[in-house]
Amino acid sequence: MPSAEDLPARVSGVLAVLFLVFNEGYLATGPGTDPVRHELTAEAIRLTRLIRALLPGDGEVTGLLALMLLIEARRPARVSAGGELVALDEQDRGAWDPALIAEGHRLVRERLAAAAAGVAPGRYQILAAINAVHTSARDMRDTDWSQVLALYDQLVRLDPSPIVALNRAVAVAELDGPEVALAAVDRLGPRLAGYHAYHATRADLLRRLGRDRDARAAYDRAIELAGNTAETASLTRRRDRLRPG
Repeated sequence: MPSAEDLPARVSGVLAVLFLVFNEGYLATGPGTDPVRHELTAEAIRLTRLIRALLPGDGEVTGLLALMLLIEARRPARVSAGGELVALDEQDRGAWDPALIAEGHRLVRERLAAAAAGVAPGRYQILAAINAVHTSARDMRDTDWSQVLALYDQLVRLDPSPIVALNRAVAVAELDGPEVALAAVDRLGPRLAGYHAYHATRADLLRRLGRDRDARAAYDRAIELAGNTAETASLTRRRDRLRPG
């Protein structure tokens, strides 16, 4: 058993591994695999529930469980009947699991109460809160993007990684427009050149700006780097909607 001094670092490592397992189930890597592997997400959630039972006062354990539940709730809408990955803005929100959403929201509110009492939230708690905002909206247009951006601002202070900055830019696009967001995304290019989501995000922003030729090139690069056939199919469909040129 770890000592009391060693326990926080040990727990942090375990949570990181569980989140990696969950993410592999949420969007599997490799072109020959199913895009969503429920057995992995279910096992990650089971183990995180076990840790929460052992450490009910640990905010990051609760935050990670809430995050997993809110993401898992969207699983029924993530892959189309044709096997194509469905982006958040195109998902049938009526297919989301209301029980998982309710449980996830309850856990987020629990951590918000702790934050109000002066306990600073960690990375998983902030990510869970972001997903709570998304799953509270009945439609993409109803999303409280100002709240999403405020939460990403908190997250950037804890985790100033380029991927967090990329996700933050998506919220910036909704509030300040695609041109402002594109400038922020382009600054991340040197660090994210090999990351498919960077190119997919650029492609969407360029499309919204009417720069179809540049968007097509960005989609092509995203397709080259995409991790599985379902994601490739989604990106290809979006690219093929652009005006030829």
